[in-house]
Parts: sequence; C-alpha cells; structure tokens
Amino acid sequence: MGTDVGGGTSFSMLQTLNEAYKVVQLRRQKLTPFQALFLVTLGGAKALRLEDRLGNFGVGKEADFVVLDLRSTPIMAFRNSENLPDSLDELADRIFSLMIMGDDRAVHATYILGELAYGQA
Repeated sequence: MGTDVGGGTSFSMLQTLNEAYKVVQLRRQKLTPFQALFLVTLGGAKALRLEDRLGNFGVGKEADFVVLDLRSTPIMAFRNSENLPDSLDELADRIFSLMIMGDDRAVHATYILGELAYGQA
C-alpha cells in the first residue's frame, strides 16, 4: 500500500486506505483494519526491501511516524470513546474508523528520525 499522486488521488495514507477498502469490497474480498495497518507500515517497507530500516518500532530502525487522534473530528469523537479499547475487536473498529473517516485532521504529531517535527509531544 502506498501513495503518490502519480499513482493515486491523494498523498494521504488514510485516504488511500479508504479507497483500497472500497475497491476490495467491490471485488467481494476483505481488507481488515489490521491487514491495512500492516500494509501501510511493515508491508510497505518489505515491498521496498527496507524492512531492516523501516516499518515498525524495532530497535535500531529509523523512527519516522505519526501519532493519530481517533477523536479528531466531531463524528470520530462521537464514534470513538475516550476509553482505551478492551479487546482486539474494539481496537480493529477504531482503526477501521480511521480508515474510513480519517483525514489530515487526525494527524496529532509527526516525528522524523524520532524527533518531533510537527504537533505536540
């Protein structure tokens, strides 16, 4: 899973996941929230053969990542409670809400090489 405007319609991975989910549904297949999360992290790194440097929070890896706010918009705040999820199903549901309703407002902070580049710690 990747994005560039030359190959898609948005620079946003959340928007790209939204579109991918719809395409997969039209093909009568499934894209679970956990599969989607893998595809935009370690899956993408593996596709580029960069999994030794990127894709998760393993020791010694480059730490470029975003912190996402599950309650960043009024509708997402309504849908996602302030409480931590109690189960994998609840966690999957919250990731799904990011896939379907998330946009640039969901980005709370951006880190590049482990240093805060945007937002609040």
